[in-house]
Amino acid sequence: MGHNHGHSHGHSHGSGNKKALFMSFLIITSFMVVEVIGGIVTNSLALLSDAGHMLSDSAAMGLSLAAIKLGGRKASSTHTFGYRRSEIIAASINGITLMAISLYIFYEAYQRLMYPPEVQSMGMLLISVLGLIVNIIAAAILMRADKDTNLNVRSAFFHVLGDMLGSVGAIVAALLIMFFGWGIADPIASIIVAILIIISGWRVTKESFHVLMEGTPSQIDIQKVKNTLQSIPKVENVHDLHIWSITSEVPMLSCHIEFGGDGNHDAILHQAQKILHDEFGFEHSTIQVENADQGCANPHGTCDY
Repeated sequence: MGHNHGHSHGHSHGSGNKKALFMSFLIITSFMVVEVIGGIVTNSLALLSDAGHMLSDSAAMGLSLAAIKLGGRKASSTHTFGYRRSEIIAASINGITLMAISLYIFYEAYQRLMYPPEVQSMGMLLISVLGLIVNIIAAAILMRADKDTNLNVRSAFFHVLGDMLGSVGAIVAALLIMFFGWGIADPIASIIVAILIIISGWRVTKESFHVLMEGTPSQIDIQKVKNTLQSIPKVENVHDLHIWSITSEVPMLSCHIEFGGDGNHDAILHQAQKILHDEFGFEHSTIQVENADQGCANPHGTCDY
């Protein structure tokens, strides 16, 4: 049986993700206070819903930062894989929060559609433009982090993207109110933004639950992995193959490899682990190499997949 693992890659990305989240946290939290005051003064639901979303952003980024800090702790006898999974738990909470906020915005928008209030369009416009600039800066910071591979960072990015859309919606609503007197534009803009936010929240929640349920990472073709391992000379069969991930960018694998004839146990093991690392990006794999003549060592006599 053999193992293969590495850690330097995760540490270098982790520090960059932490810095990006911290900078975005400071920017978002600072402007949130301005937007809450502005929403109350102008009586704009679009601004207040965006401020509420910014509050969730601030909490989400704080949660993500805590998860990264916890995830950096070393493995122990009680947590042999370490604490990296905390980042996925944080991402799932963020995704659920996004959907909950959207439902609240729908409720408030319905109330305002029934009883449209007076909205100060000029103040709403100025604060919305400032909010858009702030969110663009925060989004740019997060885009330079591991947004595409780290689900925790991606969930924070979706929060900021939702805010950005909220600011755009508020700007459009303010202009419609200012030039056409369409007070109904304020709740309508909120509804459109809420729909976009709930879609993002669902995607993050779905992905995080897939990881928590030990699902095969979407970027890995399990059949291709199996076929590639079976193409190694003298290998007759690959079974009991399991592929999962501890966190979004840390795939794991375990399997049994049967060889026949005069195949060499150690040579097959080394070749298999090199293939898994170089071609599929597995930093940690556990392989049980078996002689086909002896059969699988599983005490139950059968293995999965």
